[in-house]
Formats: sequence, structure tokens, C-alpha cells
Amino acid sequence: MFAYLEGTVAEKDLNTLVLDVSGVGWQITCSMNTLSAAPETGAVMKVYTHLNVREDGVELFGFASREERAMFRSLTQVSGIGPKTAVQILSSMPLRDLTRAIMEGDVTALSRAQGVGKKTAQRIALELKGKVSDDELRAILGDEAGTVSASAVRAAAPDYEADAMAALQSLGYTPQEARKALDKCRGLTEDANELLRLALRSM
Repeated sequence: MFAYLEGTVAEKDLNTLVLDVSGVGWQITCSMNTLSAAPETGAVMKVYTHLNVREDGVELFGFASREERAMFRSLTQVSGIGPKTAVQILSSMPLRDLTRAIMEGDVTALSRAQGVGKKTAQRIALELKGKVSDDELRAILGDEAGTVSASAVRAAAPDYEADAMAALQSLGYTPQEARKALDKCRGLTEDANELLRLALRSM
């Protein structure tokens, strides 16, 4: 409904921001990262928004960047995670570190967020690892995106698959090309050399 709001920062507290837009004060629930990025009272700020409609009311969430909003929406798709827990997770670490933790399956880091136990952290890593697009990785991690993506694939894959992935990349294929080829051959063999041969043939 609302892509973003742009107005004057009227108030800030521990988890909300009030943005004055043409004389109307919008109360927006934000992560600590967004609140830290907000300018002083009286300055202009653009906030990317997400409207959450419940049976008992409506709540507006706001983010300093499109990438943070995209991560919030991804988190709320994980079973057992509501909007407020998603904000707590976003508040627990910088978006860059959160993205790395998800891609690398770092359950310890993910479980540091308030209200997130080990099982929930495992669900986050499992359900979101493959949902972070290459474009989102580049926007959040910059030059580190390719390295993180490749290491995450190796960490999640069986040894023989990880070996084949490494071999393909050493031959000059990108992580995306290697993964696409290996996906075509999944389940055909558990021998790294044979898997490499099949993957090369599928390209």
C-alpha cells in the first residue's frame, strides 16, 4: 500500500519513529539499525514501509533501506516468526552480518536475537539460505557477495558435491553456473569425479 514515506523526524524512542508527513504524524516501528540511521529531530528522512494488518489493528513498520525491508519480509515468511520478532532479529546485528549469518548457517549468531532460540535460528538458516538472491547479496555485501555465496553452498553441500563445486570453479565457472550444473545431476552419483564429469557434460 505504501512504498515509502518521506517527511520530518518528529520523535524517536527505543523502537519507534514518528515521521511528520505534511502535518500527519506517522508512528513507525523500526529496528535499532534504522533508528541509528535516522537523522536528528527536525531533519528529513525517507523510510521504506511495510503495512501489517491484523484482526486487532494495523501496524506500520519502517526501514532505512529497501534491503532491510526485503530481509524483514523474508524473515516473516519463516514459520513461527512474526513481524515483531523479525524486527528483533534485524536489531540484533547489522544487516550485513545478518545476511552472512544466514548464508553461512551461523546458528549461534542468529540465536543471539531476543526471542530466537536455537531451533528457530536453524529454521531461519534452512529456509532463507536459498532465498537471498544474487542481487540482494551484491546490494548488501558488495564485493564479498561471491565469496559468501560460494562458501555457503560448500558448507551446505555434502563433501562430494562441495568437491565438485570447487573443481568447477577452479575451471573458471561461476558459482551460479556450477550450482546449476550440479543441480541437474543431483542423486545420480556420490563420487566427486563422476559428478564433475556429469556436470561438465550437462553444460
